[in-house]
Amino acid sequence: MTESTYRIQGATGEWEVVIGLEVHAQVTSNAKLFSGAATAFGAEPNAQVSLVDAAMPGMLPVPNKECIRQAVRTGMAIGAQINRWSRFDRKNYFYADLPQGYQISQLYHPLVGEGAVEISLDEKNPDAQTKTIGIERIHVEQDAGKLMHDQHPTMSYVDLNRSGVALMEIVSRPDMRSPAEAGAYLKKLRTILRYVGSCDGNMEEGSMRADVNVSVRKPGDEFGTRTETKNVNSVRYVMAAIEHEANRQVDVLESGGTIVQETRLYDPDRNETRSMRSKEDAHDYRYFPDPDLLPLELDDAFLDECKASLPELPDAKRKRYETELGLSAYNAAVLTAEAETARWFEGLLAECAKAQGKPEAEVAKAAANWLLSELYGALNRLGKTIDDSPVSQAAGAELIALVADGTISGTIAKQVFEIMLETGEPAGKIVEERGLKQTSDTGAIDAAIAKVLADNADKVEQYKGGKEALFGFFVGQTMKAMQGKGNPQLVNAQLKKALSE
Repeated sequence: MTESTYRIQGATGEWEVVIGLEVHAQVTSNAKLFSGAATAFGAEPNAQVSLVDAAMPGMLPVPNKECIRQAVRTGMAIGAQINRWSRFDRKNYFYADLPQGYQISQLYHPLVGEGAVEISLDEKNPDAQTKTIGIERIHVEQDAGKLMHDQHPTMSYVDLNRSGVALMEIVSRPDMRSPAEAGAYLKKLRTILRYVGSCDGNMEEGSMRADVNVSVRKPGDEFGTRTETKNVNSVRYVMAAIEHEANRQVDVLESGGTIVQETRLYDPDRNETRSMRSKEDAHDYRYFPDPDLLPLELDDAFLDECKASLPELPDAKRKRYETELGLSAYNAAVLTAEAETARWFEGLLAECAKAQGKPEAEVAKAAANWLLSELYGALNRLGKTIDDSPVSQAAGAELIALVADGTISGTIAKQVFEIMLETGEPAGKIVEERGLKQTSDTGAIDAAIAKVLADNADKVEQYKGGKEALFGFFVGQTMKAMQGKGNPQLVNAQLKKALSE
């Protein structure tokens, strides 16, 4: 769905939705932003809390260099301006999960300035249409704790394990115009973060979540009043929240009401947004520079190290797969959509090149097709990720090589692969012990063809009468008679010869 086609049809005409996302991404680090407390997911409540996190008197914050490094690397990955001088501010508000009474964040001088993310609007044809979504800034801040309302019938408990965990708040410009664009942006951003290694992107664990800003307007008008739906934790929910909230706003405006600037929450069970509180402006938080923290000043050596540590990014990798390996735009896009898949594919590619003694470019298409069809299909059935594949890259390469050198046919390869999944045995051993080798014996092929043609004399007449589409039928019957072991090229050649006589 594109910007030009997504409109909400109301009684007074068409409405356009304007969307911006504030993505909170937990920084990959073993320690918190200003303390040495651990950050592992799933720990017992309040098991990972230092005196700094609990805001004990006299405990001073000390910035974690790794958290700053990861945020800088993320900024570089989206082509953003890296600010050599930045500063931490205190965002003042009171809530039970915020023991200090303020959050250490960045408002006036963020670590990362303007950048951009390019999204594809058609996942099956990534080059068909793209759009650039502007990034306003990335600032580093500490997370708050978590209230637990289900532990006691009359009391709420506070878990401070997340208190002080480093977050990157990635603020987009209001450049998105449909739920589909917002979904594509969130997925692309998550892919970049995972490639860089600065955030694991696990939205279900809360390490990446989005605040969704939505407003509506008549096309061409000024921006309308926006609402902010907080802490949406899946791509699907972000898209659903946008659709519901945009339609809600149109209904309010068309009934003569006005949109209130407010904070809302999304209820996935009811598929609706609900009001939480009026939306605060920056001045309501009384921001001021944190007196316990010196400004961050980045030198050339630090920036050079950050840049040198970046991996090949997804867009560059996709283009390389297309130009150097000859893969289709769709296959290249699927293989590079997740860093884990790209890494696994490149391992498979290296093994295929070694097994067949050929350059990677010559074996890439077969490797990609096997991974995306056979392996992906098996993993989906088994409920496994590619990192948990029961078949290794070397084992897959051996199977692909047996097809490439004519030892087995593609049909037999499917059977061999199923046996590999069940037993863990290598492809060569399965083929040898079960007598599955492809035959190129023209005598055996001719005998099978002769029987098929004799059993289907009426179809032979139809074929010779001009119904050439029946050729595929004869190929299939011959392969069936030979239990899939006939060399397909020889079967085709010998059939043409027999049918021309």
